[in-house]
Amino acid sequence: MTRTSPAAGANREHSGRARATLATAMVALTLGAATACGGGSGGTAGGTASFKPAAQGDGPITVWVDATRLAAAKLYQQQNPQVKMKIVTYDGDANGSNYLQTKVSLFNRTGSGWPDVVFSSQNNETTWAVQSKFAAPLNKGLIPQSTLDGWATGANAPCTVDGTVYCLRNDLSQTVLWYNAALMKQWGYQVPATWEQFQALGQKVATEHPGYIVGSAGDTFAPEIYMWAAKCGANQITGPKAVTVNTTSAQCTRMASLLDTLVKAKTMSTSSVFSTDFAKNDASKVLMLPGPSWFGGALFEGTFKTPKGRIAVAPMPQWAGDSSPSVGNVGGGTWLLSAHSKNLKAATAFLTWATTSDDYQGKLAPGYPAYSAAAKAWLTAQSTSGYYANDISPTLQAAANQVWPGWGYGQYSQESIWAATVTPRMTAGKSIVSLLPAWQTSIANYAKSDGYKVSQ
Repeated sequence: MTRTSPAAGANREHSGRARATLATAMVALTLGAATACGGGSGGTAGGTASFKPAAQGDGPITVWVDATRLAAAKLYQQQNPQVKMKIVTYDGDANGSNYLQTKVSLFNRTGSGWPDVVFSSQNNETTWAVQSKFAAPLNKGLIPQSTLDGWATGANAPCTVDGTVYCLRNDLSQTVLWYNAALMKQWGYQVPATWEQFQALGQKVATEHPGYIVGSAGDTFAPEIYMWAAKCGANQITGPKAVTVNTTSAQCTRMASLLDTLVKAKTMSTSSVFSTDFAKNDASKVLMLPGPSWFGGALFEGTFKTPKGRIAVAPMPQWAGDSSPSVGNVGGGTWLLSAHSKNLKAATAFLTWATTSDDYQGKLAPGYPAYSAAAKAWLTAQSTSGYYANDISPTLQAAANQVWPGWGYGQYSQESIWAATVTPRMTAGKSIVSLLPAWQTSIANYAKSDGYKVSQ
């Protein structure tokens, strides 16, 4: 890890929204300390009933961030030079490194060293952080409910255990349908609103424009794009250590069948969108590509270098007759507040600012903010860039509130399981439908190894 020194001579000016948010957080903390000390309705081990704040002071707060979120910490220090901060960069638990959990375990043994606030690129940190008594309960007096109500629907679900919120979602990765508007118009195609229409168009493209693709099933996050959006019950977390796994339901099999049909037609790629193979053969021949909100900037604009004015966004297709729209989610990160912090007032003020401020989330953050008001500012910045062929705001805003809640955030990695169980056999010619039972067995085995009670 590297340490960044506190900023010197920083600008004291910052937005009225940030100033108001900080004031609200500080007032709440005055009342919150007593609430937290009083315990509360406990739930799991390490819950609010056992949260007793450390002796409070006005010392420096230690903030752990990854390289991307370093800009947030530096901006906050610049805007608030009176706040004493120690900014530390680490890997952000990228790719499930478990670095944070390992270090917290060490700090628990030695009785010191915990950061006050930490960013994680993972959405499942509460699976261990609550039990280890690292994460502080945020909705028990630390952050006002009126502030917490500002997050997109279900955004803080991975942060909530037995009704207690232990972290705050930084950004969302809700899925939508990206498409090449210029080609759709040139070829006279209609953007599909249903999965049935999506499959039919994919088969039509195979005949009329061979070589072009309508999606990719070759990434480790393919189940989060397709199976999650299809309401496939492969990952229904029902308790802190309980999961229901059913990969052979109608919801799972019909999506798997759709993917198989389009893979066979060669309009559904089996290569990762980040692979050299995809860049060589598919990147310039994308007609449609279901995927997360970050595909627009990171993939089309950044990796594929698709010229501006071509890429547009539409709602994720839904099954005909389904009146409850659902989308998947591919990524997003979380912020945690340490239960060991000796300066909860300053730590909570920073945590609140980092997740809600227009100055960072609305103007600088690379991903779609989970806090709805900041998301509006972020979308305004995207729309003024002139890159997209249509206004992406309404579609992304709607999708942010449609992430299907039946897919949970377990301690194990669904991406790793899919990559080990499905991807290699799919690329070898096996149908995804035929691999669903093996996928279920693998999920169950991974879950049990992490101490989950598995229902099937």
